[in-house]
Amino acid sequence: MGERVKDKVAVVIGAGSIRPGMGNGKATAILYAREGARVMAVDCNLEAAEETKRLIDEEGGDCITYEADVSKSSDCKNIVEKCIQTFGRIDILHNNVGKSGRGGIVETSEETWDSVMAINLKSIFLTCKYALPYMEKQGSGSIINISSIAAVRIQPTAMTSYTVSKAGLITLTQDIATQYAQKGIRANVILPGLIKTPRLALGPYKDIYDVGEDVLWQKRDARSPTGKQGDAWDIAYAALFLASDEAKYITGITLLVDGGITNFCR
Repeated sequence: MGERVKDKVAVVIGAGSIRPGMGNGKATAILYAREGARVMAVDCNLEAAEETKRLIDEEGGDCITYEADVSKSSDCKNIVEKCIQTFGRIDILHNNVGKSGRGGIVETSEETWDSVMAINLKSIFLTCKYALPYMEKQGSGSIINISSIAAVRIQPTAMTSYTVSKAGLITLTQDIATQYAQKGIRANVILPGLIKTPRLALGPYKDIYDVGEDVLWQKRDARSPTGKQGDAWDIAYAALFLASDEAKYITGITLLVDGGITNFCR
């Protein structure tokens, strides 16, 4: 076990994986625990959160699970209150939820727009809204929000609701960083690029390429300047750094973890 976040309490929203394999939130929850944090693994699928807890328990870590729909204010409030009741504090709030929405502005239905915004943006507003007063009271805290390179570069297909929500998350994070910089609270946002996770082989991502899973991975590898897409641990280690005291003078940044695709492939 490491000590980079030793004795800190980390709430990871989206700590499960949609199918077998290692998603970004799952890897991050495991890594926080490996480095000494007590972890609250939150997911809309309790079974998925329990799988993350099982892996943490096997390594001797400390983890509890919680099922929640983070598009609901009451659930977000309960997440924070449960964390405080269990651990007495909250040092790291890691928001790793996301929902895609395919289509341009004309093709996107109002229902899709509202649903994507509720998961990708409103939920982070809500978890931060309820966590920040406790962080302010204790005089410290680190918020890490997971956006996407889709927020800052053109995508191969139109996903208006998704890209707008992820762009909004950058501004939300920067706003928090500005408001709370003098209160010992930091807020940063990570923009993953092409990351190989179980979710990518499902839903609109698979439809975009209209190919089998093996070919999907090959096409995504080929798009990366490094010749290979990243994995969940690349996001987890970036988050670990931002959550740790090693990043004590870093707040309000937008950290690209994308193998160079945003800068190299415009």
